[in-house]
Amino acid sequence: MITVSTEPAYQSPAVTIATTLPQSGLDSTVLIVGVVSGDPDSPEATPTVLGSEFLSAEAVAEIEKALVALGAKGGAEQVTRLVAPSLGVGSVLAVGLGKPRDEWPADVIRKAAGVAARSLNGTEAVLTTLSEVDLEATVEGLILGSYRFVDYRSAKTAPKDKGLSSITVLASGKDAKKRAQRATAVATAVATARDFVNTPPSHLYPAEFAKRAKALGSSVGLEVEVLNRKALEEAGYGGIVGVGKGSSRPPRLVRLVHRSGRKDAKTVALVGKGITFDTGGISIKPAASMHHMTSDMGGAAAVIATVVLAAQLELPINVIATVPMAENMPSATAQRPGDVLTQYGGTTVEVLNTDAEGRLVLADAIVRACEDNPDYLIETSTLTGAQTVALGARIPGVMGSDEFRDRVAALSQSVGENGWPMPLPDELKDDLKSSVADLANVSAQRFAGMLVAGVYLREFVADGVQWVHLDVAGPAYNTGGPWGYTPKGGTGVPTRTMFAVLEDIADKG
Repeated sequence: MITVSTEPAYQSPAVTIATTLPQSGLDSTVLIVGVVSGDPDSPEATPTVLGSEFLSAEAVAEIEKALVALGAKGGAEQVTRLVAPSLGVGSVLAVGLGKPRDEWPADVIRKAAGVAARSLNGTEAVLTTLSEVDLEATVEGLILGSYRFVDYRSAKTAPKDKGLSSITVLASGKDAKKRAQRATAVATAVATARDFVNTPPSHLYPAEFAKRAKALGSSVGLEVEVLNRKALEEAGYGGIVGVGKGSSRPPRLVRLVHRSGRKDAKTVALVGKGITFDTGGISIKPAASMHHMTSDMGGAAAVIATVVLAAQLELPINVIATVPMAENMPSATAQRPGDVLTQYGGTTVEVLNTDAEGRLVLADAIVRACEDNPDYLIETSTLTGAQTVALGARIPGVMGSDEFRDRVAALSQSVGENGWPMPLPDELKDDLKSSVADLANVSAQRFAGMLVAGVYLREFVADGVQWVHLDVAGPAYNTGGPWGYTPKGGTGVPTRTMFAVLEDIADKG
């Protein structure tokens, strides 16, 4: 048995690799197996256990017999707990994969593993054969499905289970350990982003967010720079300062830099919106569901987690994260509709709606990020309610340079975060004209709100930089019940998308 060192910072379960099925000490272990549904049109169809080199024909027959007795169908993400005495494990959890396939998409396995983990929280140890289909997806799904956020619960309500304690994946191959380590690091990064998003705004305000980002970055050797309000004012970051004016808790700008040490390395800029709470300012939001705005720093959370992950896994590219942090509040000092501010770099903006604050802080950060002369720029934000109107709660909108946009969307789909490419029509810029400034921060039209926001951001991207804008207003925060490996609350989207893009750039340029 090979132990995979994970040292999870956020209590991710320990992961080990087994190259043979353990023969003893499994009394408290649950074995997770995949189950394929039978023909739905046949009344005699029965579920079958996914083939495994680690399970004997007798063991498979015992599990399938029990599944039939329990009425299991093997439908996607259906879980069935049973006993199989001959295997020596405490119990077996059969998780449905749906209809038979010649090849299994990674996200089917990831979701199945996530559902299994959610149903087994508090279990001391699990053993699984799902890893034979896709090792990385299995590890990611089990860790992400096991995720719990209980930091602010007292002993009165704290759940007894804290997620899975340990995971053993059955796998063969020389690179199994390396693959499991990578998957564990990726899942732990997503958990980091989730933790940031789930931390209440009473405890995660700009100064505290910057402090935690600095500590996390320093722990992996990143270069860290933090600008406070005075420094922001002196340097001309009018968007960040303007948005933060209404709060007693002043804004910050955090810069985290991973350098590869290679002279020929590509440079990628990451920018993430870090509004630690958004009331809408003077253009105040309706009270209903305003508490969900604890997630308005989801883009920043994902960016911080991604640059830290790039350092941990020593990606051979330069990654520079620029993260604006502010709290958007109404007060006697807050900016007003009709005010004009000057973005970093000199563009003047008429603020017609103080609830369109994200694009103001992002514009400052994008201009600063472009001063590093990156080859690519990836910006992500919980930017517009229009994203959920256009694409729903689970699909990020991907906008920007056409070729890079399509590349990012394809990679997002490949990792199960399902970004969808969207256009930035040139004619929408006319809707951002102002009679008193260079730009207005919103359009007078009600349509294409997600695209209009992207067009606004495009104005601040330097010529020659390939860039994308990921609008994750819905996908970054799950307001409904858990599903697959996705919990209620912070999801960590689009951490895996951005890291997949960084790896792709490191590999292909």
